[in-house]
Amino acid sequence: MKSESSINKIKKIYKENGLFYLIKKVLITIYWRIFNLAKQTIYKNNKESSYGRWIQKYEVKDLRSPLPEPKISVIVPVYNVSPKWLDKCIESVTSQSYKNWELCLYDDCSNDRNTKKTLQNWEGKDQRIKIKYGEINQHISEATNQALKMATGEFVAFVDNDDEITENALTEISRVINKNNQIDFIYSDEDKIDKHGKRFSPYFKPDWNPDLLLSQMYTSHLSVYRKSIIDKVKGFRVGFEGSQDYDLVLRITDNLDPNRIHHIPKILYHWRALSGSTSISQDNKNYTTQSAIRALEDYLHRKNIKGSVVSGKVAGTYRVKRKIIGNPLVTIIIPFKDNKDTLDKCITSVLERTNYQNLEILLVNNHSQEKATKEYLEKIIKSNIRIIDYNLPFNFSKINNFAAKRARGDFLLLLNNDTEVINSEWLTALLEQAQREEVGAVGAQLIYPDDRVQHAGVVCGPYVARHAFKYLDKEDLGYFGHKEIIRDYLAVTGACLMINKVKYFKMEGLNENNLSIAYNDVDLCLRLIDKGYINVYTPYARMYHYESLSRGDETPAIIKQSNPTKYKRITSEVDYMRNKWKKYIDNDPLYSPNLTREREDFSIRE
Repeated sequence: MKSESSINKIKKIYKENGLFYLIKKVLITIYWRIFNLAKQTIYKNNKESSYGRWIQKYEVKDLRSPLPEPKISVIVPVYNVSPKWLDKCIESVTSQSYKNWELCLYDDCSNDRNTKKTLQNWEGKDQRIKIKYGEINQHISEATNQALKMATGEFVAFVDNDDEITENALTEISRVINKNNQIDFIYSDEDKIDKHGKRFSPYFKPDWNPDLLLSQMYTSHLSVYRKSIIDKVKGFRVGFEGSQDYDLVLRITDNLDPNRIHHIPKILYHWRALSGSTSISQDNKNYTTQSAIRALEDYLHRKNIKGSVVSGKVAGTYRVKRKIIGNPLVTIIIPFKDNKDTLDKCITSVLERTNYQNLEILLVNNHSQEKATKEYLEKIIKSNIRIIDYNLPFNFSKINNFAAKRARGDFLLLLNNDTEVINSEWLTALLEQAQREEVGAVGAQLIYPDDRVQHAGVVCGPYVARHAFKYLDKEDLGYFGHKEIIRDYLAVTGACLMINKVKYFKMEGLNENNLSIAYNDVDLCLRLIDKGYINVYTPYARMYHYESLSRGDETPAIIKQSNPTKYKRITSEVDYMRNKWKKYIDNDPLYSPNLTREREDFSIRE
């Protein structure tokens, strides 16, 4: 079926564009396939050494203990673990540079004598080590609760019985608490460690990202909570074994002020990668998936969110599929100037491949001159397709603001004319996010016609803004699966952007005066962020994007000599963004400072 579909696709391209275009497309596709294969091979070979270089260059451990020193209880439930790994786990706590800790070890009735013998060997070696032995096996949730009963610290840190924490872990935690005594939940970055002690696969995380948490248990290790918060939610729940920590963080953060959550962008935890461990593959413990889905379903119930939960495209990820509330009208705003065939491809794909029907298409004609365009427009006018003329010089911001005032819909979708719908649920996927009270803008996954990624969210940096995972092969899952999961970014592209119309006008639309062509979408998104909204990327809305067929290339280096006027405009827009949004350009909180700021591929900082 797949090969048959490919043949039909080739026939369609040949019929619509001719042999020359078909050959050109095939050659370009082959080139990028080879390029991406080579890049992936190089990346695979260099990934390990890249992390090694990062450790040598950037990992600085400040071992000085801050004052005061809040007491931190390290919670370790134990069950049939190899003495070698249990010893290393305990040693990683006893060797902490920080001194005001206690280690609470609870053995869940291990039937491996060596496990119990190892614990017995630690008895009496340090008064800060507490050990209890269960008489019956109660499994991970209740075993952890039993360990929690031993805790007397103001904060508790959770460690698995075969993992390790870094020698500065508790010092870093204490440093955060001393800076802000209102913090209730702290999480850090983590990596994996093999049986030989070799570190690999670092997970450099963003700051608090609520939609990422609903897609993936990303906070994971090292997680530290205020003990009173744990007590308030009554600890771990029996019945959620396998994802008991996921269920806990979902319940704790239900109504927790984001200002009381802190991310430490440092590796403080080494997750042991052993055969059969979920640190190697989520598939090793399939029951964790069902447990995670139950935890997410319970979250929806508590928050009174109508919807369902399904497994994501990547193992260990999930999709919260929200129900559309009511049947709101969506106005799709499409500015254009001639390029009839391009516009027709866009409109036809919207009409024929969209499963959400309550929509209107508002076409904004900006100085079209061709007779073919005029004839085409006369043919397509329907009850749900309107055409308005904007007879002023091109200004993307003004055109969209002009159209928004004439839109009948409750939601606006800014859509470029050089796009083409891929999947039928694209509009529903955008709307299910845009209808949320806390959400500002919602963006889609955009794919180049040669099947490379054009947009999967926007990251701010020294270049002002770049599209996440740009040029990545569409089959590549991206950094820890982030290309294929719903998550929050500072911004999304205006090539396909949905927003509630009330919020659009609350933000006074796009910036007409300072950002007539570029960065107006990013500016809108950052203004939404400043007002307390979040901007969401969803991979479940997918479109082809032929990118700027009407306007041409906007790369400054290319146009500097050929079009000085255009170059002046672009540099002016860049300067405006750098001056206005310096705080986000210098530090994008939804992108790790340990990842490169020079490219869009989420590779390790060099």
